[in-house]
Amino acid sequence: MRVRIFQPARNAMQSGTARTRGWVLEFPQDAPRAIDPLMGWTSSGDTQSQVRLRFATRAEAEAYAKANDLDYVVVEPNKRAPNVRPRGYGENFATDRRAPWTH
Repeated sequence: MRVRIFQPARNAMQSGTARTRGWVLEFPQDAPRAIDPLMGWTSSGDTQSQVRLRFATRAEAEAYAKANDLDYVVVEPNKRAPNVRPRGYGENFATDRRAPWTH
């Protein structure tokens, strides 16, 4: 079984970067999911695929995988460039504006 170590990305509803600096160790799904004939829900007997371990650093996650004899693969994160304007929102109310404030 090969576990995956990665840094989670922010979801589409977030504008900040909360909970994206840590690293996650995630177990793969071993058994296929089945549809319950009575209710139609999707279920699986594999409870290990629900486990997501969080670590502060990549080295901690790798050390945990090595200590527990887990084969692992590290997925490098895609870093995005910060979108910061030089003066930002405060420039709208600055006294030294080059152009007058209009709506």
